[in-house]
Amino acid sequence: MSDLEFLKQVNETIETNKEDMISSLSHLLQIPSVAVETPGEYPFGENVQKAYDATLDMAREEGFAVYNADNYGGHIDFTGKGEGIVGVVGHLDVVPEGDGWSFDPYGGEVKDGWICGRGTTDDKGPVIASFYGMKALKACGYEPKKTIRLILGLDEETNWHGMDHYLEHVAELPDLGFTPDGDFPAIHGEKGIIVFELVRKLKLFSGKGLELSSLRGGTAANSVADHSRAVVRDSAGGGYDKIKEMVQAFREEKNASRLNCQIRCKGIGKSLEITVQGVSAHGAKPEKGVNAITVLLEFLGRLNFASEDINDFIEFYNSHIGYELHGESIGCGFSDEPSGKLVFNVGMAEFDKEAARLTINIRYPVTMDDEKVYAGLMSVLDRYDIGIVKGKHQEPIYIPADDPLIKTLMDIYEAHTGDTESKPLVIGGGTYARAIPNTVAFGARFPDEIELGHQKDERISVDNMIRLSKIYAEAMYRLSELEE
Repeated sequence: MSDLEFLKQVNETIETNKEDMISSLSHLLQIPSVAVETPGEYPFGENVQKAYDATLDMAREEGFAVYNADNYGGHIDFTGKGEGIVGVVGHLDVVPEGDGWSFDPYGGEVKDGWICGRGTTDDKGPVIASFYGMKALKACGYEPKKTIRLILGLDEETNWHGMDHYLEHVAELPDLGFTPDGDFPAIHGEKGIIVFELVRKLKLFSGKGLELSSLRGGTAANSVADHSRAVVRDSAGGGYDKIKEMVQAFREEKNASRLNCQIRCKGIGKSLEITVQGVSAHGAKPEKGVNAITVLLEFLGRLNFASEDINDFIEFYNSHIGYELHGESIGCGFSDEPSGKLVFNVGMAEFDKEAARLTINIRYPVTMDDEKVYAGLMSVLDRYDIGIVKGKHQEPIYIPADDPLIKTLMDIYEAHTGDTESKPLVIGGGTYARAIPNTVAFGARFPDEIELGHQKDERISVDNMIRLSKIYAEAMYRLSELEE
């Protein structure tokens, strides 16, 4: 049987298993698997464990070998007859759901040709599509040359501690592979990622006047903050009529500029609450969202707080961050030819009486390093007495477009889509491709699709689930047969 005839048989098997594939994904979507680091038997919480157990059980039922690294992560093996491993690296955890959904984010609903819920595109849907591709290859009698290994990460959206633990304990790493957690046609570079806090200590305020009692915004560093809330209090007893008028004028101003946000205010006890609803987006693509923290601080910059420390920090934010997305005014507006501009996202904010904190997520160009970014930032931050608390760092990766891995994946993509115009990409997103050498992101978002990962109303079409499974089945087959 020729390769084309065999792959046609595999595709027909995937079509036959369509309803089972949908059911498997729907079941996983009903588990709110947001990773929460937890002491004891379940390192990322009971819900992540439920999703993990369900996936391993599904593999065992199909006769695949499984490996579990102490509930920190594991893999499903389609054992090959020769040496070498093809890795397919996905994850079962999801970002928090946020607000504003038009359906239950954890309902697993199938409606009008769509499978709906948090994780459908990032990354439960692609994991299930990959698994059913493996299952179809096996059902059609394929004996892979290299072992095909579906690796299951459990805290990709947070700290990658699970992947670190898994890699420390697994006996052998893949020789090459892909992660179904990015964009098509294929991603041959990923920008470096740093997450850190900007912190300004505040002098305790004991006088009279307008106080910023608290400010909170955002839920994750790698998402555009879609909500923010400030509580202000006038300890001098002047009332809030003027501020309410300013909120109304600000709302009208934003409506006129067609900025997609909502700002409201209401009294709570002796204080005034001001809230902003923005638009969520992935932190790698902040231009697709509206940052509620930025909108709120723009408004608060029009007020005169009794604490000069608060006024100074708000002025710093509006002058050096504001609506900019590439770090131009804060000293890190860098770019390079392969990957373009640095991306700057404010994911979370927290002000209290002792300090103002911003959680920042930066995606920097592939030819640079993090120290250059930090040096650029400090040239501005030192003037405001603002410190940096360094957190997560992932170095950039880059594989040339003419590498056999990239060329093979591009050929598969073109064969399934007819798209001969799209070129390999460099992205700002951070995938598990960084964790395993000679691994790149391959899908799952097609070029003509709206980005729904990390956003409300995340969903995937049934047709695209089938198409993904066929593409990933062929990728596993071709890479297993690929000569070194």
